[in-house]
Amino acid sequence: MSLRALAPELLGFGLAGALAYATDLALFLWLRGPAGLDPLTAKALSFLAGCTVAYLGNAFGPYRRRAAAGAGRCRQYAVFFAVNTAGALVQLGCLGVSHYALGLTSARADVVSGAGIGMALATWLRFWGTRTFVFTPPGRHAQPDWG
Repeated sequence: MSLRALAPELLGFGLAGALAYATDLALFLWLRGPAGLDPLTAKALSFLAGCTVAYLGNAFGPYRRRAAAGAGRCRQYAVFFAVNTAGALVQLGCLGVSHYALGLTSARADVVSGAGIGMALATWLRFWGTRTFVFTPPGRHAQPDWG
């Protein structure tokens, strides 16, 4: 598939992801600040909200013709959540390798590895996983497209 053919899907995915990121960040800041929750609870709740916004943005946006209905939507959301969790683990892994294995412990190194390199790799994984396992084209049953 050419980049030109993929562009609308990438744009829609990116817009849904940007809205999800903004939701996650805003909710996390509010839960940590005025709401007074501990950081792990605040992050878990904001991550869940961000995943939900991303799922809805994709289901009603670029993948609206592939979105499931009824009980199938719950399964689709569960797979979407798993793909997003895998992305979060990639980001944490990049940060962990940089900080603990390579000894790059400055705040700048943490931002580059976690929010830069980790976010780029995680976004690619999320895009691939979303189109391969979550919103599969009709007649195709979640088989990876390696080409």
